[in-house]
Amino acid sequence: MRVHVADHPLITHKLTVLRDETTASPTFRALTEELVTLLAYEATRNVRTTPLTIQTPVAETVGVAIADPRPLVVPILRAGLGMLDGMVKLVPTAEVGFLGMVRNEETLEPTTYAERLPEDLSDRQCFVLDPMLATGGSLLAAVNYLFERGAKDVTAICLLGTPEGLDAIDKGTDGRDLTIVLGALDERLNEHGYIVPGLGDAGDRLYGTV
Repeated sequence: MRVHVADHPLITHKLTVLRDETTASPTFRALTEELVTLLAYEATRNVRTTPLTIQTPVAETVGVAIADPRPLVVPILRAGLGMLDGMVKLVPTAEVGFLGMVRNEETLEPTTYAERLPEDLSDRQCFVLDPMLATGGSLLAAVNYLFERGAKDVTAICLLGTPEGLDAIDKGTDGRDLTIVLGALDERLNEHGYIVPGLGDAGDRLYGTV
């Protein structure tokens, strides 16, 4: 497992505003989209490409195009949906799948309640979107779900993570090809399984509590 914690003043600034409990949902949503686009630059550093010959106004040259099969972006519902626009703005040719997961607040274990993915993910690069890597349960279940469908190369993009969550993912993925890109690595989890200092419940702050 490879972990990349973004170290950029723009990312830190936007995260500071997200953390502020007085930041309203419309601003929170807009900043989340901007943050994901910045994090996606790092996450897609090794996206597969193929040579492409084009004609410029001056001469013929060889560039690159995103290779087939196209990358698959998988937001974990519901909070991951708030990260989708920022990702597909950067990679508009990507395909999009969905995983619906909910955490049991007593056991902290994830349950899958919905999925919309290709049956066969063989040789696909997959990018999982989940704002908060807290206990690691939901993200671990999601990435292993993709590996079981045949994915070989999975990258997770999270706004925040914890040492406990990273440790759980590392132990639970058994040496598979996984990269995690974080906006920040926070201190710890509290007794309720929330990230400290964190930013609260990302889904509620994006969409409200209904």
